[in-house]
Amino acid sequence: MINFNKFFKLFNILSVVLIICSILLLIFKGLNFGIDFKGGTLIELRTNDDKINISSLRDTLNSMNLGDINVKKFGNESDFLIKIENTNKDTINLFKENLTELSGSSFNFRRIENVGPKVSTELLRSGIIAIGLSLAAMLFYIWIRFEWQFSIGAVTALIHDVMITMGIFSFLQIEFNLSIIAALLTIIGYSMNDTVVVYDRIRENLRKYKQMNIFDLINQSLNETMSRTLLTSVTTLLALFSLYFLGGEVLKGFTLAMIIGVFIGTYSSVFIASQIILY
Repeated sequence: MINFNKFFKLFNILSVVLIICSILLLIFKGLNFGIDFKGGTLIELRTNDDKINISSLRDTLNSMNLGDINVKKFGNESDFLIKIENTNKDTINLFKENLTELSGSSFNFRRIENVGPKVSTELLRSGIIAIGLSLAAMLFYIWIRFEWQFSIGAVTALIHDVMITMGIFSFLQIEFNLSIIAALLTIIGYSMNDTVVVYDRIRENLRKYKQMNIFDLINQSLNETMSRTLLTSVTTLLALFSLYFLGGEVLKGFTLAMIIGVFIGTYSSVFIASQIILY
């Protein structure tokens, strides 16, 4: 049997440090908001010219004076994803006309998406509201199903998971878009599912072993649910790693957020949610 109790203090300190670092990163470095949230134009290009690479394409685009530009590979070697802050239709038309002339190569414009600043602000607000409402709903659900002490532990663990995941995205400056909001909401559901399983076993053991010390009871409950927790996490991670490496560029941000969330959610169910019950 693993003695989880002796690790509680160490991991609680680690969690506090990670949350403080995440808050500082979000305040001073911020998130790398995608076009969904800050507005702009997303252009997907394909070329058959082997001479075209990211460096040469970026130099060509910079000569057009289009403002802030981001260029990266997208799937195949011949595919590029370009992000431009400018959403003016005339500018985009000029971009399409001048790109072939300046680069000396032909391009296939596979996708052009425009998001205005008003729409992006509304999307950001809606995303924040969605996360807040989901946390509130989870708080109410646990409160009704268990007791208020359990609901505090569950929601604390959820906030812990979301904050650290966002902190990692801020540190790595990975693009934060609507798919990441979807991933965060999925992480909340996954983490809550893990926590409820642990809480169910704690509640069962509280009724079964009324004279047992609370430290030993929670430790026993965690050991009894550990095999289920690990099997669920490992099978989920197998699917997520397959999506990350084989699913293409579009799914990478979403799957990376999910992978981080599964690790942190499993950890918080054992070392955060259970520890709150002890307090």
